[in-house]
Amino acid sequence: MTPGTQLLQRDWAELASTESPGTPAPARLAGIGTANSGTSYSQQELIDYFGISDPKIRSVFLNSAIERRYLTIPPRDEQGDCLSEPQGELLAKHKRLALEMAARAVRRCLAQAGARLEDIDYLCVVTTTGFLTPGLSALLIKEMGIERSCHRVDVVGMGCNAGLNGLNATSSWAVANPGRLAVMVCVEACSAAYAFDSTMRTAVVNSLFGDGSAAVAVIADGGGAAGEFVADPYRPAGPKLLGFSSHLITEAVDAMRYDWDDDQNRFSFFLDPDVPYVVGANAEQVVDRLLTRAGLRRSDIRHWLVHSGGKKVIDAVQVNLGLSRHDLRHTTGVLRDFGNLSSGSFLFSYERLLEEETVEPGDYTVLMTMGPGSTIETALIQW
Repeated sequence: MTPGTQLLQRDWAELASTESPGTPAPARLAGIGTANSGTSYSQQELIDYFGISDPKIRSVFLNSAIERRYLTIPPRDEQGDCLSEPQGELLAKHKRLALEMAARAVRRCLAQAGARLEDIDYLCVVTTTGFLTPGLSALLIKEMGIERSCHRVDVVGMGCNAGLNGLNATSSWAVANPGRLAVMVCVEACSAAYAFDSTMRTAVVNSLFGDGSAAVAVIADGGGAAGEFVADPYRPAGPKLLGFSSHLITEAVDAMRYDWDDDQNRFSFFLDPDVPYVVGANAEQVVDRLLTRAGLRRSDIRHWLVHSGGKKVIDAVQVNLGLSRHDLRHTTGVLRDFGNLSSGSFLFSYERLLEEETVEPGDYTVLMTMGPGSTIETALIQW
């Protein structure tokens, strides 16, 4: 068994028997897998590689609470300068890195769930760092040899919050199709979205993001009909998804953007300096709405898995929700070791919670992501 699968002692049948007769079984998280691109760099190594001499920009890198990030950086020319990557080359990089990372994450996810490629009936692929037609879901099915009958959807362009948007759709499909395995994979090749200039806008973005992919297997218990995925009875079930809550901050719709930059002749990110305060100021109402629907209070939540959006964003969420540093240890740990992985960051924290092996049956966990819109997405799970 992989780390985390020994967390619970009740198996699938026991958990299913606790649901009320006639009530659809909730979707459960049955497995998790993560992957990164080839090389991890320290912030100082990146400063040296890109020849960053501006003290203000160096400070942005070194005071980011990030120690290392996985990136695929451009090669240098004979003079030692980084070669420019036109938008077409960046899209090719996105395709190559995304397919490689996503495939590894999916295989690891299936291994933890005790499933095979042929068990996948639904595939949701979430990304923001590149646009392809056909989308990554079709390309991944072909690349990995997933069954051609697999249902699929691509969630493109929603940003860092998109992992929970995708999980909402994936869990809804699982509930509507009990006993059939759904997989969501978030994959962000942030190396394919870099721009280089002397502006603080670019510096903030370049100091923050890293490459990564995270896949999660989702299933609702079925009645044993033909064609259903049969879970290993000796493999403990994952937590059940109890609900989702969203909040769109319309007055800050332009605060986080990935749009065309005429000066760079490519797409580039923009993050408004006020983003942390906007997110923090709106965090309470969406979390409390999520918990009120379940008859819970914040004090009932034992585990908090928040998107590793950046030091100031995490601090703002911590202050406004009254959380401790311990509550957000996995969030800050993922930021430290990987940077901001966009849509899949919260699943890296979820994986660390599993590996920690501190979860007990009955524990509640809040998942929270933030991104363009500006948007806060939340989900409640119970072990």
